[in-house]
Amino acid sequence: MTALPPAQASRQWHPAPLLQATFALHAGALAVLAVQPGLWPWGLGALTANHLALTAAGLWPRSRSLGPNWVRLPPTAALGHIAITIDDGPDPEVTPEVLDLLDRFDARASFFCIGSKAQRHPELCWEIVRRGHAVENHSQHHDHRFATLGPRRMAREIQTCQENLAALTGQRPWFFRAPAGLRNPFLEPILARQGLHLASWTRRGYDTRNRDAEDVALRLTNDLAAGDILLLHDGNAARTLAGVPVIMAVLPRLLEAADAAGLTTITLRSVLGGSAS
Repeated sequence: MTALPPAQASRQWHPAPLLQATFALHAGALAVLAVQPGLWPWGLGALTANHLALTAAGLWPRSRSLGPNWVRLPPTAALGHIAITIDDGPDPEVTPEVLDLLDRFDARASFFCIGSKAQRHPELCWEIVRRGHAVENHSQHHDHRFATLGPRRMAREIQTCQENLAALTGQRPWFFRAPAGLRNPFLEPILARQGLHLASWTRRGYDTRNRDAEDVALRLTNDLAAGDILLLHDGNAARTLAGVPVIMAVLPRLLEAADAAGLTTITLRSVLGGSAS
């Protein structure tokens, strides 16, 4: 059995200001109610408002209120660069075509793969890395209830995918993207222990449900600028009226627009010194 590559060094977890306020509010409410139980309606109202704020932060994929979140490339890497990220694969029909198209433009992309799909199509994960792209962690099962999971089950979803992708590609993912971008306060401490970084996007084209390739392309290329992180899908891709996966109709236009703007595509991990560039 092939040995797994060494684990990525864990990061220090620093609770975001919203979480620090949450801890203080809960402690304060308990202290006040212990002395003045009659104030329980106030305490309940304050805690309810706080939990609503936490929920709203988790339902906003680009939010940084629960912890660090890459919505753009860091300034040190942004100059002249964009990152194309491709979710929900690998797909045996679509992914090979996407790889060929990226080759044609000499472009690089980060593929956020689902662990269970990767296990069914290991050759595609290896091919992604062989061609100079990166395979990143998109959870083991892409459970749409991911944002409601407790810390143990959430950690298992991430760690299982991490180990599977590392075994299949020889590289441990450095980035994680939550299913549909939705999460809860348990996520960031788990990612820190795994040495993973949360990545969302600057903009997306909604290509899993939008069959209009023209509209998807405009969403991605309008105001295209250095530092953008763009989201497309090879898995679960919608089809145009002609039956073509939307990503295959959109990606050439996106890559042409990047070339016209003098922008180079890079993988997310290359920003942190990873081998894919």
